[in-house]
Amino acid sequence: MKEVKHLHVLGVCGTAMAAITALAKAKGWRVTGSDANVYPPMSDYLQDMGVEIATFSTTNLQPKPDLCLIGNAMSRGNVEVEYILDNDLAYMSGPEFVGRFILPTRHAAVVAGTHGKTSSASLLAWILENAGKKPGFMIGGIPENFGQGARLGQTKAASPFVLEGDEYDTAFFDKRSKFIHYHAKTLILNNLEFDHADIFKDLDAIKTQFSHLLRTVPQSGLIIANADDLNVMDVIQQGVWTPVMTFSEYNHQKKSSSQWQWQALKEDGSHFQLYQHGKPSLEIKWDSIGKHQVSNACAAAAAAVSMGVSLQIIQQSFETFKGVRRRMTKVGEAKGISIFDDFAHHPTAIKGIVDAVKAAMYGRGKLWVVIEPRSNTMRSKIHQQRLPASLTSADVVIFTPPSDRNMQQHELLDVAKVCLELQKHQLEAMVLQDAETIIQAIVQQANNADVVLILSNGGFDNIHQRLLTALQASA
Repeated sequence: MKEVKHLHVLGVCGTAMAAITALAKAKGWRVTGSDANVYPPMSDYLQDMGVEIATFSTTNLQPKPDLCLIGNAMSRGNVEVEYILDNDLAYMSGPEFVGRFILPTRHAAVVAGTHGKTSSASLLAWILENAGKKPGFMIGGIPENFGQGARLGQTKAASPFVLEGDEYDTAFFDKRSKFIHYHAKTLILNNLEFDHADIFKDLDAIKTQFSHLLRTVPQSGLIIANADDLNVMDVIQQGVWTPVMTFSEYNHQKKSSSQWQWQALKEDGSHFQLYQHGKPSLEIKWDSIGKHQVSNACAAAAAAVSMGVSLQIIQQSFETFKGVRRRMTKVGEAKGISIFDDFAHHPTAIKGIVDAVKAAMYGRGKLWVVIEPRSNTMRSKIHQQRLPASLTSADVVIFTPPSDRNMQQHELLDVAKVCLELQKHQLEAMVLQDAETIIQAIVQQANNADVVLILSNGGFDNIHQRLLTALQASA
């Protein structure tokens, strides 16, 4: 009988490491884990899988595991990291584990880019599921059609495995981007902008990582690239050894060389058309909104067709796609006021969702946009000049002050200055100190048919549910 190997995961409660833990369990590993903060719901999720979890301690590594996975959030000085290094225990990063133990023999379909990775990967996985291909996937969010962010799927040779290809660095000992480890056979490049200011000096540094990614795609694979994105095409021009298929927005006034094109038939993106080689191929009405989502759909359709899926299955999949948790998720409605939660934390993503929501309101009510600048990039001044233009479709904008964690005051986003710029466009814009103050302001001032869009890549003090409860109470 084959011996079950023991895998110990450092930082197991992180979203990515928990997903990798689920995949390892499905492959037959016995998994234990450790983290600084072990609490529900992630601890319950892991324990339901049969994963033993503890706070960091050297005793977690005795007897020694066959392999240790060190999460991206781990650094030198951590008691378990130091023990692993001092005692020559076998270790690697989470992405390397996926590349070495999950993906061999599989058809890895990797979605990369600054925006749209989670939605595009979720769409592609759902299309492949409807086509009967039983894909595996590892996605940085929860596709509502699946109810989970990772699964092994069918494991026979060449069966598809869909991954969200993050450009963030891999671990403290491996500064390559995570997506390098995924050995893409089909690669989607949605877009490319400056992000992750905490690890990348500038846009060129990010382009270098994407250029390295292109070098890993085999000649028998396929790269699906957004021809409308100059940065993506610049990386392509740096050299590829793989066939390239492009997609772009449809323009009836000029002929395009892109094999796939998209056109939003309604301004909010809820109705769109896809073109293949310049000819209409699909017309879709779905529950998602935003032109950025239509672009994601075009890329996913191109990938699915290249992987042998029919247009009919693709159409059915789009029309039954339920979206991704925390991507325009409706929290609830009270007093005729709708509350939505979205993950957007970059000016381009913010503009895409704010414009789409405003268009979908058809002139009814006010659009309130509440922003918690939480990521390292959003908290910094990197996008100080761009941020106001991304919010001009809103009626009321509320910021919380950015945390000064690991930053000097002069490095922080000046949210008061952003508000002053917005006020020049006749928008109401203000800085409020905390979630409770924001809730009070909205309860007192919002009216029937208004929409509140809350943008944060964190929990934001549970403001979504607290606001809904307060509105219900005031009714």
